[in-house]
Amino acid sequence: MEAKANGIKVEEDRRPAIPGPTNPMVTPLLTDLYQFTMAYAYWRAGKHNERAVLVRFPLPVNSSLFCVCPCACNSALGRFDLYFRRNPFGGEYTIFAGLEECIRLIANFKFTEEEIAFVKASLSPTCEDGFFDYLRGIDCSDVEVYSISEGSVVFPKVPLMRVEGPVAVVQLLETPFVNLINYPSLVATNAARHRFVAGKSKLLLEFGLRRAQGPDGGIGASKYCYMGGFDATSNVAAGRLFGIPLRGTHSHAFVSSFMSPDEIIEKSLNTSDGSSMCEDFVSLVQTWLSKIKYSSLLRGIFGETNQSELAAFTSYALAFPSNFLALVDTYDVMRSGIPNFCAVALALNDLGYKAAGIRLDSGDLAYLSCETRKFFCSIEKEFGVPGFGKMGITASNDLNEETLDALNKQGHEVDAFGIGTYLVTCYAQAALGCVFKLVEINNQPRIKLSEDVSKVSIPCKKRSYRLYGKEGFPLVDIMTGENEPPPKEGERILCRHPFNESKRAYVVPQRVEELLKCFWPGSPDETREELPPLKEIRDRCIKQLELMRPDHMRRLNPTPYKVSVSAKLYDFIHFLWLNEAPVGELQ
Repeated sequence: MEAKANGIKVEEDRRPAIPGPTNPMVTPLLTDLYQFTMAYAYWRAGKHNERAVLVRFPLPVNSSLFCVCPCACNSALGRFDLYFRRNPFGGEYTIFAGLEECIRLIANFKFTEEEIAFVKASLSPTCEDGFFDYLRGIDCSDVEVYSISEGSVVFPKVPLMRVEGPVAVVQLLETPFVNLINYPSLVATNAARHRFVAGKSKLLLEFGLRRAQGPDGGIGASKYCYMGGFDATSNVAAGRLFGIPLRGTHSHAFVSSFMSPDEIIEKSLNTSDGSSMCEDFVSLVQTWLSKIKYSSLLRGIFGETNQSELAAFTSYALAFPSNFLALVDTYDVMRSGIPNFCAVALALNDLGYKAAGIRLDSGDLAYLSCETRKFFCSIEKEFGVPGFGKMGITASNDLNEETLDALNKQGHEVDAFGIGTYLVTCYAQAALGCVFKLVEINNQPRIKLSEDVSKVSIPCKKRSYRLYGKEGFPLVDIMTGENEPPPKEGERILCRHPFNESKRAYVVPQRVEELLKCFWPGSPDETREELPPLKEIRDRCIKQLELMRPDHMRRLNPTPYKVSVSAKLYDFIHFLWLNEAPVGELQ
């Protein structure tokens, strides 16, 4: 039963219904063809409703075989793990993002007749009609999703999500889930790395919409860069959708579109308190430009400035007197842009307004920002304008981690960075490489083997914990079997590398955090974690990053974070490995 309260559909548990995916293209058809061919094969073999279960499994102990599986349980549940194998950008951490869109998908997962007709036309004509009747009845009411909270710092091999349910249905979720997690986590991590290099005190602005991979890439980048620690975006659509603060000023085109101050028709401007009016703001600006030119501290720095630029700045200030920020590099930063800006800013100051600052979009940003700061400080000293020396300086121009790091080493006076192309396109790494692996089926644990050990999966339904040390930093993430007792504060536990026998250590945690929580229980009557608003996820991300040890975070040669398994799970992984791997024969 459903009811409506204040126009919002409410489920039986009285919580608002979860809306559909932000992008309307995210439908049950957003998957690979082989997911449907496998679903048909499952259905044809009568396996489509099978729910993989992990039960007792034999191991050799004292020459006999009996259950030692640490994950032994009695419930019949299907389980797939979604995780990644390597941290991106040569770093040692990743930000988990995209969970909300996954939950939005499964909460509204239903095939339309048009979609079923398309699937039918795309598959072999030998496929039986009963399969398409089966598709008509599919939803995710039998699916359960356990996940790490969005915005968390995460590490390779540890499941980001565990998805349980009928094998055919969960198989159909594989591609969209990987798609909805991959780019968001990658770009959120990229944003967090830029934030780490820039420092906490700098304002970071995402300016990547025009260079993003299409509209969806642009919208997603704005959302997840904000989650990763950026402060605002230029993307108006993202601002409306997600409540992200908007920032922007004008382009070089606006500056070069003016020819002279004579073009300005409406020259009057009210004071900030509305008590009076300046009838000719243009003349006031010109007066201030003359004062600056012949001031004792600034004499000789510049001669005649570009008057078309001055006209553009004046016109923009008349339109936005309370938020005047000028792009000053259209012609010459120090000989024209900065003096013209200061003349307009001082005229605004006479009327009670405070200019916001300038933007540099080319040239030697370290040198120009320092020279600009000196100019501002000279204005404050010469004309007694409090705070003018602290006027905001924003820099853009194809910035990335490397240029931010270089600016820090050179010394600069930039207060805010506008970053676009390298941020939103994740230029340094194309994809995160998430995978979605079956960990049990038909009451048996499953393992994926490979000659490349990094591609060997970790079987069983697992629980994941983060263990913290005395100084409050995370020490290690550990995976255990479902029925193993959880690690306890103050009690020593052996942590083993999943595949390297010699890598092991005892840990005495001072705090233990369980990572996986239920975000979709299948039934609306069951308890589930609420999906927090974006601002809360962003705050969580920032707090999680602050908890990390600095050597894990640094750009160059970061210390690897340890991911481990319990001793029992280690033994079971290697028993199953030997059990599944064929034994060669030499003749």
